[in-house]
Amino acid sequence: MSENTFGSGQANENALPDPSTLSYEQARDELVETVKILELGQMSLDESLKYWERGEALAKRCEVLLDGASRRVEDAISSRQGAAATGQGAESEQ
Repeated sequence: MSENTFGSGQANENALPDPSTLSYEQARDELVETVKILELGQMSLDESLKYWERGEALAKRCEVLLDGASRRVEDAISSRQGAAATGQGAESEQ
């Protein structure tokens, strides 16, 4: 299991999983923690930039997952409406 270094003030990219492998909840939780650490402002500029870059990658992952979920909901609604319209059309022909 990889060690998470958040909260230690040390940004270590090698110990953190690739954002593209994270679930929405994992990415969101890590992003929240990253923002908290950045808000403390107790790191060097270089460390802060590493955390900011990680936060950007996490935010993008969340956005991709939310967009995918939104499309799935829209597709499900469209399928349901299409099935309802087809069912109504068959009833009106009888």
